[in-house]
Amino acid sequence: MSFTALRIDKSGDGFSRSIVERQVDDLPAGDVLIDVHYSSLNYKDGLSATGNPGVTRNYPHTPGIDAAGVVLECATADLDPDDAVVVTGFDLGMNTAGGYGQRIRVPAGWVVALPSGLTLHESMLLGTAGFTAALCVHKLEQAGMAPGVGPILVTGATGGVGSVAVKLLAQLGYDVTAVTGKAEQHELLRELGATDIISREAARDGADRPLLKEVYGGAIDTVGGEILFNAIKSLRYGCSVAACGLVDSPQIPASVLPFILRHVNLLGVDSVQLPLGQKQEIWEKLAGGWKLDLSALEERLNLESVSGAIDRILAGKMVGRGVVDLTASVRLTGQGS
Repeated sequence: MSFTALRIDKSGDGFSRSIVERQVDDLPAGDVLIDVHYSSLNYKDGLSATGNPGVTRNYPHTPGIDAAGVVLECATADLDPDDAVVVTGFDLGMNTAGGYGQRIRVPAGWVVALPSGLTLHESMLLGTAGFTAALCVHKLEQAGMAPGVGPILVTGATGGVGSVAVKLLAQLGYDVTAVTGKAEQHELLRELGATDIISREAARDGADRPLLKEVYGGAIDTVGGEILFNAIKSLRYGCSVAACGLVDSPQIPASVLPFILRHVNLLGVDSVQLPLGQKQEIWEKLAGGWKLDLSALEERLNLESVSGAIDRILAGKMVGRGVVDLTASVRLTGQGS
């Protein structure tokens, strides 16, 4: 059985992208063979497509850390043919052929049944980015965040995680302060529900001080570095920040003072290795009371156009959510393997 996929090849110090025809027999061993209808574009996909060794080590490779489709074959009793499913995280699209191919084969322990309140397309409009945003909100609320405790800061607010976080928080009744370096996207952020918008420069202001004025009732940080620690220093007493990204820096110029003087919390958020039951819980929320209309954020892509979008997301020029349609016809540009 053949299928179409985006393939990344390594040649010397460089990497190339082509659309090729592959065989199902070439896929890795696994319990579940899935006909992929949609994937999505995340920053990690860009890293995988450009040879970042912390993401992908072995080439040729097919990226795509997200996939939504229907089961073709299952070697366990967990799923039946034609079941609609979602796969995000674990090793998909890292060192296991990912969602930028029309077929994937994965362990059953990676596969979530699609909740009845979501379509396959909607699940990938969320993708790992939207799922991570919801996981941040969930973890913050478990730590005591609630509407009325103060504005919630969202950094990297026009990115995949940030834009969904702004929308979800606003829908849940929070006042949202969005941080962005893209002045031309202020109107979009207001449409998503941001009540205040500040620049990246303003978010870094006071980085040399041990504490800042208590302002925020919580924060979702996607960038790391000085902006993350400024968010920590600006939390109200007893509040928390959920950290899920490092686009600016994996380091924080930290001091213990905010933690011991203001009783605040730094919460780590990982959506990759999260146990399947917890993943299912978040997907059920996103299909129910937390369901979002993200149509204003969507950019529809296919295997031909996703290559250009990869370059844009790595350059910080991607806004919102890129959905990759694997059902769309494309032309082959390389030799199959």
